[in-house]
Amino acid sequence: MASQPTLDQRRASHAWEAVQRAKQKQGPHQKQEPKKFGGQAKKLPVRIMTAGLGQALAFLKAKGYAPGLLAELTDWINQRMPPQGNEPKDLLERIVKGNADVLRRATDEVLAYLLWLNRFAEAEGLTEETEAS
Repeated sequence: MASQPTLDQRRASHAWEAVQRAKQKQGPHQKQEPKKFGGQAKKLPVRIMTAGLGQALAFLKAKGYAPGLLAELTDWINQRMPPQGNEPKDLLERIVKGNADVLRRATDEVLAYLLWLNRFAEAEGLTEETEAS
């Protein structure tokens, strides 16, 4: 009997697929530069720790640097924490309208997911040169 993949393996699998889609400019990554995806993913954990998940995601959305990154995070969180009832599917909207428990759980999950995403993005060469942004 085959065992179920661990949560960390599922995070890794989703992150790997996200990096591959970004690299090939597929789906939500069609209008973004792959290196911008990797660069913004690398900066996101610091932004989350500094300003919080909602502020970090709002910054990402406002700047439009990596719309695919926001889409991948939303997809992963919706898999891990399916929206209940009338809860919105958009991650940023869920953060704004959700309670403290949703914010805490989503923050922990996004930070854990970004560990894998950043490792794979770096491994696939999706890194930006040092620049201010």
